[in-house]
Amino acid sequence: MTIEEATRTIKQDGIIAIIRGDYPLPRILDTGDALLAGGVTIVEVTLNSAGALDAIPRLRERFAGRLLVGAGTVRTPEQWDAATDAGAQFTVAPNFNLPTVTRALAEDILHVPGIFTATEAQDAFAAGCRMLKLFPSDVVGPAYLKALRAPLNDVDFVPTGGVSSDTLGAFVRAGAVAVGVGSSLVAGASQTLDDITDRARKLRAAWEDAHA
Repeated sequence: MTIEEATRTIKQDGIIAIIRGDYPLPRILDTGDALLAGGVTIVEVTLNSAGALDAIPRLRERFAGRLLVGAGTVRTPEQWDAATDAGAQFTVAPNFNLPTVTRALAEDILHVPGIFTATEAQDAFAAGCRMLKLFPSDVVGPAYLKALRAPLNDVDFVPTGGVSSDTLGAFVRAGAVAVGVGSSLVAGASQTLDDITDRARKLRAAWEDAHA
């Protein structure tokens, strides 16, 4: 999947479900089913989760054409190589690392680096990144995103951290093209699959309401 294709898919669906934690592989696969049932079709498995590099190809195999599968917490070129070798269709980072960006651009695979300030956003943009992860977004909120977009309105921002069905609409109205959602969607091993589906549906409804 090319950078353009992955970018278009993420902007169309709008919700990236983040799986982070120590889950057995069957649970991760079942989580994919639960997310799909709730209308969420993009999943990011963070590399600091147990078995992430095993889960990514299995998710690709099980949900071919139904889930866009990426890797998160991809902080170095070596991690990027491992993630894409495992089949990640896009990668996400909490940081901006130029060698990782350079490699991703050369291979035409979407890498979404993390930024927090206008300077960091411009540095990533100048390096060739058009979609950036605003992280951690919960400590500044939608007002910060709106202010950041005033001079940087040609950047696609994906706020991540603290996004929920209650706050999603405000982030969209502030200019978010998509959001990354972690523990307010996939909350832990004790969470039921039905609860994941219910939370996904609420997020999908909030996304649709914000675009009505």
